[in-house]
Amino acid sequence: MKDFVSLFPNHEKMVLGFNYGTLLTLISMAIAVVIIRYLACKILPKVFQKVSEHSQKASDALTGSGKALGVAIGSGLILMLLGDLDHSSVVMPEFLESTLPGLLQLIMVVSIVICAFRFVGVVNSIVVWMDDDGDLDGSQKTVVSAVESTLRFLIILFGTVFIADALGFDLTTMVAGLGITGLALALAAQDTISNIFGATTVLLDRPFKVGDWVIIGAVEGEVMEIGLRTTLIRTSLDTVVTMPNANLTNTPVENWGKRRFRRWQPIFKLDINSNPDSVKDFCAGIVDMVDKNGKMMKQDASFARVASLGPDAIDVGCNIYWDIAGGKEEREEREAFLLSVMQLGKSLELSFYDNRRMHQA
Repeated sequence: MKDFVSLFPNHEKMVLGFNYGTLLTLISMAIAVVIIRYLACKILPKVFQKVSEHSQKASDALTGSGKALGVAIGSGLILMLLGDLDHSSVVMPEFLESTLPGLLQLIMVVSIVICAFRFVGVVNSIVVWMDDDGDLDGSQKTVVSAVESTLRFLIILFGTVFIADALGFDLTTMVAGLGITGLALALAAQDTISNIFGATTVLLDRPFKVGDWVIIGAVEGEVMEIGLRTTLIRTSLDTVVTMPNANLTNTPVENWGKRRFRRWQPIFKLDINSNPDSVKDFCAGIVDMVDKNGKMMKQDASFARVASLGPDAIDVGCNIYWDIAGGKEEREEREAFLLSVMQLGKSLELSFYDNRRMHQA
């Protein structure tokens, strides 16, 4: 590349303070930047096609980010090529010769900052693509929005430093000032920052989601909302516990919502004077209901049998497995199943028994 300028015919001929070789070299480099920019804005969306195919916002962000990336790559290449040229054959106006490397460095840094800033617009689509059901709830959207805002702030902060460096400013005073200011802000907002990082951890690691029944330390209940600072959990007593997100990063989380199946072992008490044949049909009827229920699984391991005989009741023990993800859905399916069991008992003229009174089915 050292003799690239001299490859052009009449490269020593002067025009506007340039010799032909230098002018044509710069024009060639500018054309190369345009081509690289075009290729980058086409290739980047292709690389993230699965992420952006359902979001016009993400597609536009990738296109804009690709354009800026292409300019950054092109400027960096020109900067490298200029340093590799034979400067004895390069002739250009003195002011341009002294400012061109710095200008190219500035363009490269600004383009990288713009590329990163625009790429933040893809974060939401990436999270949606990684999500199990591909649909974010309100809490997840809040956390994603906070993450995007934090990333944009950091990009602007560090981008300003790098741009100032490219412009030739003394960074010692600037970095020292930013360090002191950052330290003061970090100390003042220590708890808030910890909670935001905790919320980000919940979003990325996905130990639970809204609707899951969890046990976190001494708290057990259903996750109602995942916010920036806190997570709300409704307990079995219908109280709401507000848990700081910072606690979630250091506390074991037991998530009942991630079970591969939900085992249920209800016991139905029938009157001791029930007809044995009707009781047998009752057990068979429950097994048949399990076989026909699309929300149940492991039918081979499911059963309904007479478990014990008491002085006043016949205990029919059941073993049932639900193929259900959320606690709300499980409660709804249990209710429907119990109502069907009541109808089955009524059709067989069986009476359900408890220690307070008997109910005619």
